[in-house]
Amino acid sequence: MVLVTALLLLAACGNDDEAVTNKEEKTVEEQVATEGKKAGKDEEVIETKEEEVEEEPKEGVTSEPQYRINPANWSVQPIADAAEKVVLVTIDDAPDKHSIEMAETLKSKEIPAIFFVNGHFLDTDEEKQQLKEIYDMGFVIGNHTYSHENLKNLSEQQQQQEILEINKVVEEITGEKPKFFRAPFGSNTDFSKQLVEDQQMVLMNWTYGYDWEKDYQDAAALTEIMVNTEYLNNGANLLMHDRDWTAEALPGIIRGLQDKGYGFVDPKTIEGM
Repeated sequence: MVLVTALLLLAACGNDDEAVTNKEEKTVEEQVATEGKKAGKDEEVIETKEEEVEEEPKEGVTSEPQYRINPANWSVQPIADAAEKVVLVTIDDAPDKHSIEMAETLKSKEIPAIFFVNGHFLDTDEEKQQLKEIYDMGFVIGNHTYSHENLKNLSEQQQQQEILEINKVVEEITGEKPKFFRAPFGSNTDFSKQLVEDQQMVLMNWTYGYDWEKDYQDAAALTEIMVNTEYLNNGANLLMHDRDWTAEALPGIIRGLQDKGYGFVDPKTIEGM
């Protein structure tokens, strides 16, 4: 009788130990499962954050254009909430004798601009280096044809060569093909317009400019007319050239426009860039 009782007690103890062991194993499994779920959630959070970071726009990159060129009068029109009281600065016939000086003037005043270049000013290594310096200062380089010929006097093949050859030269020097095209004398043809469109370039002329006229080949006179002309209004597309009197007048022109409350359009924010 005593032996039987002892055996029963041992069996009961064994069952209790087994129950405790099973309970401990179950607790460990639950902890592992819980930690696994938590780790999974943490990984999901990390992945979500990484995806959110990838979707953020890069600093300094404009996701949407702020302005567009109006082909009816070649002014610069704001898109959405972009500032209205602005002008666009453009310099033609670069880089002749004064483009570096003009670029440095604009850079010192933090004024953006387009420098429209010709191929016959890029014949030498020195001239090519000047263009590279202007580009490296942050200015946009535009296509003003290779030889500055009136396109209406050229065959379609010649027009194509004038436009595409300077694109090639500029891209070789700067690594970037011009995005803007301005025909010499503002003289376009149906062929040149279509070619520019096919090349995904922005066609551009100007709203006013005076520095090629005899009466304004003087810094004081040019400054006065550029700032006080009746054609100065919101979105004015200002045409200037690489000339000694224009280079001399440029600081006064910028100051006069600023005094009148005008801002300056960054060409990189124009639709088509």
